[in-house]
Amino acid sequence: MITLHRRTGQVDEDSAMLKTKLDSQKNLSKTIKRGVALIDFNAPWCAPCRAQDPIIAKLEESYLGRACIAKVNIDKHREIAMNLGIQSIPTIILFKEGKEINRFIGLQSAETLSGAIDIALAE
Repeated sequence: MITLHRRTGQVDEDSAMLKTKLDSQKNLSKTIKRGVALIDFNAPWCAPCRAQDPIIAKLEESYLGRACIAKVNIDKHREIAMNLGIQSIPTIILFKEGKEINRFIGLQSAETLSGAIDIALAE
């Protein structure tokens, strides 16, 4: 499953964050259809991906209720990664109203990502 933290959903008993579970490209497409969504494509064996984790967690807290933040393990969801042309990880894609508006490859700072999210939310 892909765990997607978003502005609506049910409280997962494993954490206090609101979550929606996704398990297919169709569900991902449906979720990013409205609003702003930041999707982090990663793998547990990837050192830069592990370094990105606390930054993504910080963004989840900062944008709760305003933007969807998701992490996708490409080892478990190869089809989704292939459909989006993910060739390097971490790759972080920012969507607005279902359309890709920005793509970041490699470790990104919180400032870089939050700046992009803020611009997307303001437009």
